[in-house]
Amino acid sequence: MSSLLKICFLLISVNHAAITHNQTSEDLPPLLLKAVEEVITRKYLNALLDMLHFQSSNVWTADMLTKVMAYFHAQEVMFTLSSLQISMKSYLKNLLYQPRQLLSEFQQLDQLQFQTAMKYLFNSRKIHLEMGNIILDWDKTRERIFQSPGVNRTLFLVTLHKCFLALSALECVDILSQVLCVSAVNYLQPDVIGSLPNVLQEDAFRNLSIVFKDLYDKTSANTQRALYGWMEQILQKSYNMSEFNGSSSWVSAEDLWILGRYIVHLPLEEILKISLNEIRLFISYDNATKQLDTVYDITPKLAQAFLERINSSGFDIRNTSTIYRLGLLVCFYDGMEQMDAAVARALLHQMIKCNQLRGFQAEIQKLKSQLLNIAMQNQTLNDIFGSLSDAVVGLTSSQLESLSPEAVHNAIATLNQVSGWVKSQVMILSSKYLSYEKVLSFYNVSQMGVLLTGISTQSFYSMNPKELSQIIRGTTSQYLSDLSPAQQQGILRKIAASGDFSSAVKDIHGAFFKEISLSDLWKQTGYNSSMMKEKELRRSQALYLYELLSKKNYPVDLLSTGQLVKGVTCQLIESMSTDFFLNTSKFFEKNLHLLSPYQVNCLAWKFWKVSNASIPPFLLSVLPIEYLEYVSGPLCVPFIESLGKTEMDLLNPSLHKKNTVLQKVQECLNGSITDEYDVDLLGNLICHLPPAFLHGRMSLKAMATALHQFKLCQQLSHKQKTEIKYKLLELYGSPNNWTAETTLDVGPFIALLAKGELNILAEKFPDIILQIAKSIGLISSAEELLSTVFESVSNTTANIEPSLTSPDCLGTRAPFSDEIIKLAEANVFWSVQELKCMDAGTFDKNVELLGTVSGFNSSQLIVLKEKAKQVWGSLPDWKSYHIVSLGRIALALTEHEIEELDLHSVDTISVLSQQTEWTLTQARSILQGFLEDSGQTISTLKSFDLVGLGAILCALNSTEIMSIKTAEFSAAVARIGLLFCSTPVLRQFKKMTESVFGTAISWNSSILQEIGTIAGGLNEDELKAFDKNLMPYFQPTAIRRIPPEIFQALSPEQIANLGPENAAMVTRSQREHLNASQLQSLQLALDGARTSTPETQNGASTTQVLQTPAPSGAPCLSGFGIWLCGVFTLHLPF
Repeated sequence: MSSLLKICFLLISVNHAAITHNQTSEDLPPLLLKAVEEVITRKYLNALLDMLHFQSSNVWTADMLTKVMAYFHAQEVMFTLSSLQISMKSYLKNLLYQPRQLLSEFQQLDQLQFQTAMKYLFNSRKIHLEMGNIILDWDKTRERIFQSPGVNRTLFLVTLHKCFLALSALECVDILSQVLCVSAVNYLQPDVIGSLPNVLQEDAFRNLSIVFKDLYDKTSANTQRALYGWMEQILQKSYNMSEFNGSSSWVSAEDLWILGRYIVHLPLEEILKISLNEIRLFISYDNATKQLDTVYDITPKLAQAFLERINSSGFDIRNTSTIYRLGLLVCFYDGMEQMDAAVARALLHQMIKCNQLRGFQAEIQKLKSQLLNIAMQNQTLNDIFGSLSDAVVGLTSSQLESLSPEAVHNAIATLNQVSGWVKSQVMILSSKYLSYEKVLSFYNVSQMGVLLTGISTQSFYSMNPKELSQIIRGTTSQYLSDLSPAQQQGILRKIAASGDFSSAVKDIHGAFFKEISLSDLWKQTGYNSSMMKEKELRRSQALYLYELLSKKNYPVDLLSTGQLVKGVTCQLIESMSTDFFLNTSKFFEKNLHLLSPYQVNCLAWKFWKVSNASIPPFLLSVLPIEYLEYVSGPLCVPFIESLGKTEMDLLNPSLHKKNTVLQKVQECLNGSITDEYDVDLLGNLICHLPPAFLHGRMSLKAMATALHQFKLCQQLSHKQKTEIKYKLLELYGSPNNWTAETTLDVGPFIALLAKGELNILAEKFPDIILQIAKSIGLISSAEELLSTVFESVSNTTANIEPSLTSPDCLGTRAPFSDEIIKLAEANVFWSVQELKCMDAGTFDKNVELLGTVSGFNSSQLIVLKEKAKQVWGSLPDWKSYHIVSLGRIALALTEHEIEELDLHSVDTISVLSQQTEWTLTQARSILQGFLEDSGQTISTLKSFDLVGLGAILCALNSTEIMSIKTAEFSAAVARIGLLFCSTPVLRQFKKMTESVFGTAISWNSSILQEIGTIAGGLNEDELKAFDKNLMPYFQPTAIRRIPPEIFQALSPEQIANLGPENAAMVTRSQREHLNASQLQSLQLALDGARTSTPETQNGASTTQVLQTPAPSGAPCLSGFGIWLCGVFTLHLPF
């Protein structure tokens, strides 16, 4: 029985024997008497708190229970067990699952009860309570309470309203900080800030200010502004405002320290009035630098105002020691006149932190470029290269190419820490560094840091295997996950060939381990469960390793590794004993995100079979639709809460099933989202609510809280976004009247506004609109917004005189670097003529960025390709880094142009293969170019070549595929299984796979997972021969690749066992080829039906399971039913 339930029953029962002697209130201590009377009036929370306070200062004697029951008898209050159960059930339900009711009850507590509640809820010390023969582990009870977002909101609100009246201000600040750590964004809304005390002791105010500074990034822009207003109000009370006139400011150095990051909300005119003495005092304080390092959202105007006051206060901002104190203010440094090179270098050194700023990166890069020119006065780039900090990222490829290997070698300590490199730059610098070092060794590689990714695949493969093993084990291992799949494969193949692979496997951690092929795992020995804890596994690896390790390890040791849960089959779950399953289910709960929908479905059925009262409520959504009928009344809240903490697509890949679950959620909410408590309860579910429900069933109060949650949603439909937009317009009014903060808070949803409304916002807040647009991405989702951004940026620079590059460009305004950087995806709106007129230097500096624009059409890509020829010379002269820097621009190359390129490097091919829009003839040209330039044939390709070729492999013919070496194919097969090749190509890959793993009918679950889409090349007879239990182990992408005429060969039993995820991947054309029996089986799979047991063949039998008493593994009081068992004996949130 739960501890909370025990303590409540302590108040009302223990001895049911008749008590015949008289009992008066004088026999009970006053506080205990008060608690008993509160039980009689059903004020259970009050009674519980009084009892807790009583026992904290009194010894519990054996006769007290007798006295309590005697008093009940004397008051002629006769409790029956049944009535007690009903009362307690109702009370506990309200306590844990009705946070609004809890708020009401908390507000009615007297001061002593409130103090007791705060003591037991927020005291960090472990509390162990004993009352008679009842022991209460309060820590577990408290943990359960804090798991509910609604209860946390209640605790926040009640603390805000009552705490400062009942406890010391410092205690209340500590309590607020604990509650706010749970979800500051949702709780700290602007309207709530008004409830903060406007009079606080100095220490309490400072402490609370620190809390708000720590939570700055977790709160909305409007909340940040409101919190600044609250802090300003209290700080101003420290002064006699009548002493200040319009030319002076209330802001002192101490105020600036207290405000911290909130100084960005000071009005510009207020900054310009701050006393120079106070500014001098502030900037001389060592912590001021740390504070100024965190003002990520400061604007250029505010930063320059601070710089002006600092300079006027006696600090020379051209002095190096002052520059080091300026924090992020250096990003907006002004006044380049007569600056010497040393100051420029000092500024550049400090500007390495400027990439943390929100926006203004184009202006910052322009400033760095200016400082770079000053720093290089009377010196060569080779001389000062190591002292330029991250300004080197702004150098063009031709500038980097001009560097000597010695200069790069001498600067490596700086270069290896710089972020923001593009691939071509890394390739150039790595090549320069290694050409100086001559020999590629572990020591040399360990010095490279982020530049490690520029080492060619062939260079890795040429290294000494022992040196490679050191790279895997050493500090450089943190960069291995940044290598391309081809580079990773090159390292693995060399180590595997050395015969020392077994020992190396133990040292390969993280995502790099996923690149080891299944066939290579088969060859190694010495695995144990402990070595799996720091590795990421593909599902094929996990299936093999779990089966292998289970022979010598306890299941609990395997499950505790985390990643190995991916390898737990349905058969293993079904074979677990009841006790073992219930005791180890926590490992599945903790790693739910690692499980497949099929595994989750198996878990749900296992719970249902062994203890239907124990099933976590959200798993009811995984079972067939009829099981949702049991979600009603008291089960609604735990059902929604637990669903909201999981990923809906993991539970229900089928759209129909998902819609049915959402319908149940809407029923549970009584058809509406009324306030912030409903938003808390919904959690991630809010991302899946249908547009019609958002339109008519969500209150504005709820919308204010839900906005942040909506911004986190990854896959909102256009209709959902449209309804959210209408709600936001209803909430905030016309965009004409929006503030900067509201615009920031609305964020990506401004993309849904009308063009006129966007124009108004762009005119008022151009920098904010630019910042939002950069975060949105593809043009398809925000064409109007990106168009507005383009017009806004173009208008800003329209008066700049263009530099004419040819007579054809007379009257044409060509793009500038600043514009290209600002526009990002909005560069798509440049005309072909404007792109043609781009300056050569501008193109060379921005080619990588232009190559990422997804919306460029073929005409734009062609003109950019021609520009590349103009800048870099003829195609045979292009280096690998030139080709790599093109991105999508490379798609404009014709097959004849591709033939002219130097494609000897698999790393060049690896980058080209990432483009998904190649025609078959282009892909063949790339393949032939690689083979010819590298001097290879298909039969000599290594596994890393195959991995680097990627999608280009889809252009192979059947003869070429069959000439691939089996050993190399087996090492690369998992990567090849990610490709979406044509059916004839997949059939040839299938034949190659059989040479590695044997005939198709012998394949097991781990092989099916390993080969991915290659399984789409199976023929009709092979597909029919698969055991139905293997059907869930086809990868979902493989299901889609099976031709409809082949797919129809599956038996109804095979289709029924596809599992929910694979069933959801069946295409319309595949469905059209199925008969009625097969379609019925497909629906069973979509529903998550358990086809292998007789229980699910009869709806009545499953109903009986739900209504049977809970098994002994889940102790419950008879009569309380499933809900109470679920609340008090289970771990509801997965």
